[in-house]
Amino acid sequence: MDTNEKLELLQKMIDESGDIVFFGGAGVSTESGVPDFRSRDGLYNQKYDYPPETILSREFFFSHPAEFFRFYREKILIENVRPNAAHLKLAELERAGKLRAVLTQNIDGLHQDAGSREVLELHGSVKRNRCLRCGRTFDDGYIRRCSGVPRCSCGGVIKPDVVLYGEPLDDSVVERSIEHLRRADMLIIGGTSLVVYPAASFVRFFRGRYTVVVNLSPTPADASADLQISESIGKVFSRITC
Repeated sequence: MDTNEKLELLQKMIDESGDIVFFGGAGVSTESGVPDFRSRDGLYNQKYDYPPETILSREFFFSHPAEFFRFYREKILIENVRPNAAHLKLAELERAGKLRAVLTQNIDGLHQDAGSREVLELHGSVKRNRCLRCGRTFDDGYIRRCSGVPRCSCGGVIKPDVVLYGEPLDDSVVERSIEHLRRADMLIIGGTSLVVYPAASFVRFFRGRYTVVVNLSPTPADASADLQISESIGKVFSRITC
């Protein structure tokens, strides 16, 4: 089956479905200019004083906060990025009543920027930040404007609302994600290699009619999927109609 035939089949599946869930990862945002982590040119394959996995850990955040925020501002808080065709089409599918939820491993907030409303951010968001002492909240702009370790007026350190290594996922987000997967009649997995756990394990809760994988590289879900498309997710979603 060539790409055009696969796209026609994808459209047919979407037309026949009314409770779609999208599960996505870094590949959804790379086309907006957000760097990923595990590709050849990703953050995990670049050289730093400490491994990125170490820097982005709870232990490192508390033991080396200045080094954490230097890396965080330079590599995680990416400025001037905009939603791409995939983000925009998912928001359009939601408005059309076809898509019920976006489950994302990304922390960039681009799904919301595109207009999606039911977005479950499994790994948190750079858009939200909280004082560890008094609980006051701050946006990502405040973190960018600060130098060194950002602090609240109360003197407390401000922590980004992102899930660091060594931290659990938010229970309420996990529960809502699993509920959406159990109720869905179609699951589209896109822009993720499905290697980051525990988030990647959630797709096992889907028991609906169609499973589609759209990813440039192979994933563990390919063999059991009803349709697998090895193309740019933006290119694929730009061909979908509601």
